[in-house]
Amino acid sequence: MSFFSFGQSAEIDVVLNDAETRKRVEHKTEDGKKDKYYLFYDGETVSGKVNVTLKNPGKRLEHQGIKIEFIGQIELYYDRGNHHEFVSLVKDLARPGEMTQSQTFDFEFTHVEKPYESYTGQNVKLRYFLRATISRRLNDIAKEMDIVVHTLSTYPEMNSSIKMEVGIEDCLHIEFEYNKSKYHLKDVIVGKIYFLLVRIKIKHMEIDIIKRETTGTGPNVFHENDTIAKYEIMDGAPVRGESIPIRLFLAGYELTPTMRDINKKFSVRYYLNLVLIDEEERRYFKQQEITLWRKGDIVRKSMSHQAAIASQRYEGSANTGNKPSVQNQDEDN
Repeated sequence: MSFFSFGQSAEIDVVLNDAETRKRVEHKTEDGKKDKYYLFYDGETVSGKVNVTLKNPGKRLEHQGIKIEFIGQIELYYDRGNHHEFVSLVKDLARPGEMTQSQTFDFEFTHVEKPYESYTGQNVKLRYFLRATISRRLNDIAKEMDIVVHTLSTYPEMNSSIKMEVGIEDCLHIEFEYNKSKYHLKDVIVGKIYFLLVRIKIKHMEIDIIKRETTGTGPNVFHENDTIAKYEIMDGAPVRGESIPIRLFLAGYELTPTMRDINKKFSVRYYLNLVLIDEEERRYFKQQEITLWRKGDIVRKSMSHQAAIASQRYEGSANTGNKPSVQNQDEDN
């Protein structure tokens, strides 16, 4: 970004030390498009260089100090004037003075806590970014660089199946079962549907994955439902005693981990919605919440020291079930 004043201007560029080797992932922007960003995990160090290039060599650039910040913030779209920061770290790079030539400044934020996953939704955005600023009396010169954070989790072996019944007295009695209630983002939902009583003419049945985003508190609560997937189970009329298998592969859909009460600002939950339609176009629903989580690769002996710190941080809370523990950071699954 350039700023022109009193004959001198400067351009700021932020470069990560491991930019050539660090993985980049696609992430949805506010306008619905996808861009690639550098991927980080909780506990990892963020380090690099801030390059300040003077546009007019030989002319002075007076400033009130140069700094870089690492910020994690939540922005609610209905309250755009307020940014809710949950991480705010600052490093001073230069004291107030003047520059007569281009300079490079090193920075390092060690073992940075990044507690939440990056998220761009219908009414809310959670983002992490670096912001380098040259402070000036009239107008600051600033440059921001976004990164993406993924939260890796592991859940205990206790992952009970879901068994539910759908019934209309003397007309319909269906049992459906899913193999578990918690799924990682590349998992397969396996289940079965049993028809115990069928006295209405069902012509179609499907399972939908619904994402429900809840933002705000009190009178300013907004709910947005988005149908992520539709999976047709049956086309035609079933008979009593019939069972229909379900296999729904999650890897092909745009899903995030379940997020519950993130910084008391928003939640993202997922539901399996069973839909039955009869010949008179009446619709019958049964909804069940599932938990989605992002898993890492198998923990290897070469697990980085930074990842180990993150694991230790969450070990205690994971045992209580309040927060999943952090697994290895080798692979984005």
